[in-house]
Amino acid sequence: MKSLPSISMHFLTLLFFFLHPIPTLGSTGYDTSPTDYIRTSCSATLYPVLCYTSLSGYANPVQQDPAPLARIAIGVSLSKARHIASYVSNLTRETAYGADPQASAALHDCFSNMDDAVDEIHGSLRQMRRLVAPGSESFRFQMGNVQMWMSAALTDEETCTDGFEDVKEGPLKTEVYERAVEVKKLTSNALALVNSYAEKGE
Repeated sequence: MKSLPSISMHFLTLLFFFLHPIPTLGSTGYDTSPTDYIRTSCSATLYPVLCYTSLSGYANPVQQDPAPLARIAIGVSLSKARHIASYVSNLTRETAYGADPQASAALHDCFSNMDDAVDEIHGSLRQMRRLVAPGSESFRFQMGNVQMWMSAALTDEETCTDGFEDVKEGPLKTEVYERAVEVKKLTSNALALVNSYAEKGE
């Protein structure tokens, strides 16, 4: 009996892997879409709606894998933190706010805290890009670093918002405070996804 042509064997091989995908850490065993996976994962965060809206656009690289989901969430948080750090830095150089000592002090402290948060989130993202295989002691050590840095960033961001409690109401307080709160929520969500991935990878 003649053997199958090589092209047919190649097709059958591809068909096998299509019908039997290689399992990953994020595999759920259910036929869910990447966006559904993100929505479900975000339900474990404190701000699930913001989590989903900020990450659903990355469904293709995420698929159903918690590693890229956590990494992208950190990247989104980092981007927003950088923007507000730059924004507050520019405000501190505007003389119009020098007449209000409380507002001026709150701005300078907020910039310092956000600048620290940027460094900490960036360190977390760097570590996530160098992760070893889940289940090892090295993996747990690396994830511990990510969790520690993201927690520190969240504390710095909370310190920024706390500094505006005694500042009088006005456009400055509203604008800076609302931006800082959004960054804080994104960082909180990213930390929750990091924690979830760390637990799954143990």
